[in-house]
Amino acid sequence: MLKKWRIRKNEAYLAGKTFISDHKVIFDRDDGSPMRLAYPNDKLAALIKKHDLHKITIHGLRHTHASLLFEAGASIKEVQERLGHSDIQMTMNNYTHVTDHLKEQTAEKLQRYIEL
Repeated sequence: MLKKWRIRKNEAYLAGKTFISDHKVIFDRDDGSPMRLAYPNDKLAALIKKHDLHKITIHGLRHTHASLLFEAGASIKEVQERLGHSDIQMTMNNYTHVTDHLKEQTAEKLQRYIEL
């Protein structure tokens, strides 16, 4: 998707097309103006309603992704890079929700240690 975006933008610039905004945003309109911030959530909400799915926002999907990465064993540094945070504290403070599965694994580790 990003490659297609780059090609489309480069072709437009080479053709001399001017945009309302010179910001190189990925999610923009055909005229280059930024997309309304609520647009992705509105589209997601429509899909959720259409298919009777659990309600979640785009940002909620980001949190879920981070939580699943931690649950899969990814390090805090790997998750930081994946989410694009420049400061690891941002990742630590906002995305290290301990899942029920991880809580259970921690309890099992302690139990195995005690049984030795």
